[in-house]
Amino acid sequence: MAPTPPRKSVPKDRFPAVFATLKTQTYYDPSSRGPGSHTIRTIAWNPTGHLIATGSADRTLRIWNPEKPQVKNSTELRGHAGAIERVAWNPTKEAELASVSSDGTCRFWDVRTRTCIASISLGGEGLTVVWASDGSLALAGRKDDTLIPIYIHPDIPPTAGAPLAQSLQTNQTIFNPVGSPTTLLLTTGDGSVKICSWPPPPPIAATANGSTPSHNPGVSSSRSSTPAPPASSASLQTLHTLHAHTSACVSLALSPTSRYLAIGGSDALISLYDTHDWICRRTLSSLSGSVKTVSFSWDGSYVVGGSDEGTGIDIAHAETGETVARIETTAPAPCVAFHPNGKYWIAYSGDSGGLKIVGAAGGVAASASSLDQSPVDSSRSQAGTLHIPLQDLHPYRIGCVGPVIRIVITTVIRYVAATTSVM
Repeated sequence: MAPTPPRKSVPKDRFPAVFATLKTQTYYDPSSRGPGSHTIRTIAWNPTGHLIATGSADRTLRIWNPEKPQVKNSTELRGHAGAIERVAWNPTKEAELASVSSDGTCRFWDVRTRTCIASISLGGEGLTVVWASDGSLALAGRKDDTLIPIYIHPDIPPTAGAPLAQSLQTNQTIFNPVGSPTTLLLTTGDGSVKICSWPPPPPIAATANGSTPSHNPGVSSSRSSTPAPPASSASLQTLHTLHAHTSACVSLALSPTSRYLAIGGSDALISLYDTHDWICRRTLSSLSGSVKTVSFSWDGSYVVGGSDEGTGIDIAHAETGETVARIETTAPAPCVAFHPNGKYWIAYSGDSGGLKIVGAAGGVAASASSLDQSPVDSSRSQAGTLHIPLQDLHPYRIGCVGPVIRIVITTVIRYVAATTSVM
């Protein structure tokens, strides 16, 4: 992987002026032939930020070079027979991509050679995929709320593990951010986020000697492999539950410093949880609809959310919740993603023309190397550390009570002011 450039943060008071200088680049895809014909469902930067992948409803899976917006400089990966629902890059390999589709497959790609190196049959329509930080595992999710672990091996094709059926709607999952996977966080339809141990306990033995069978349903690869019999379902062990929203939790993201967990809900709110004590520190309420994606800047200082309702993208300061900048859009932007590696670029979908990247066309903050040094505050949480609480936490018991109190105080002040003016 390419070396990481010097990282310099922009403090909150300077960010609005600096971000305002950034110029937006549009990446026009010829597959777009009219309104709604090329809806981008997912975007993802590779680990170095030198490439960005987009997946669309019309089955188009394309890799863009942010520095070269012409489509001739992009790479189209062909093979899916349905809409691309989610793409994710291997954190340890800048040219390996996983994609899931409504065609019921999870495919692994070498974007340098444009080849599909393996295809896993999920047994149902795909919805999500996420990598473990060490690249040893990809976890795919189906639309029927079943998770399929896919184990990555250096010399043999990926193998699918026992399916993990969930009793609640499951929209997104993430692993602990550093090292081998030990903790899995997943959103649920009842407004909570489950913190589960990984790996899950083995399923009931399906072999005569009681050993756990090797599950590899429907694998096809550039290397030979033999599918195994269908797997019995395993189950996750829930360690704790965060009752984060009053309606379904839809998206989540850990800040790069692991200090905050951002949880987007169908109630149009983003809650920011301190991962040291799992208290909801603040709630962002600038969105108009369900929060489809959340993303932190590379230093964890700023956070954005994407929604399929309303227009505009507000950038909030993670430590205060204040809106520090806004991207004006002509249409809802459900997919948003900060650049992962030392730049404050923001990629988003929704506007006509396809993918757009704020910062890719130049500006003061186009390169972090031009900015004054401001240290990243990581005193409360070290990257990769997730402190598990001793009990389930309810937002109205110990977390999100702060925003409620502020609303009550504001209402009282307005009532007193109105009464005084009448008198």
